[in-house]
Amino acid sequence: MKIGIMGGTFDPIHMGHLILAEEAYEQLGLDCVWFMPNGSPPHKPERAGGASDWQRLAMTRLAVEDNPHFSVCDIEMESEGVHYSYHTLEMLRERYPGDEFHFIIGADSLFTFESWKEPERICRACILSAGVRDHASFEQMEKQAEVLRRTYQARIELLRTWNVDISSSDIREKMQKRQSVRYYVPEEVRKYILENRIYL
Repeated sequence: MKIGIMGGTFDPIHMGHLILAEEAYEQLGLDCVWFMPNGSPPHKPERAGGASDWQRLAMTRLAVEDNPHFSVCDIEMESEGVHYSYHTLEMLRERYPGDEFHFIIGADSLFTFESWKEPERICRACILSAGVRDHASFEQMEKQAEVLRRTYQARIELLRTWNVDISSSDIREKMQKRQSVRYYVPEEVRKYILENRIYL
């Protein structure tokens, strides 16, 4: 199977995540997309004022439950400690040796990829599927992709996607200010946030 991997802190998951995943599913002809909430991401070791791991997992499940080709993978929640992308992807390759993994990232991640832990091991374990974000042009992305191809023998697919200017930090800030986040997140996620008084 061709499986898309959509990793992220998802604190909270929002419509931008879902749109990017759906575009990847359509454009790449994927069989499914797995949403993978980070356990303890090394770039965000502490999330003051954020949701707990299990709340983030619950919100992700609520967000994808009505899409038959979306599901949640909690592999990074299985163990304690910091989780790096290369390690998670290698575990997936070991568990599912017959499948092809497409690691879905935004343009911002494509431009910072060389600072990631073990980028060459990530490239061996998956195909990078990068979508537009932060107003990066397709031409800028193609130039950066070519650099990574030469440096790491990376396999990279570029997605032509809408640039949806929604961030989890913006949503948390709006909640703290008691502002509406309707249409920023799926309705069931919005209800869950309010019912559990997350970010307030």
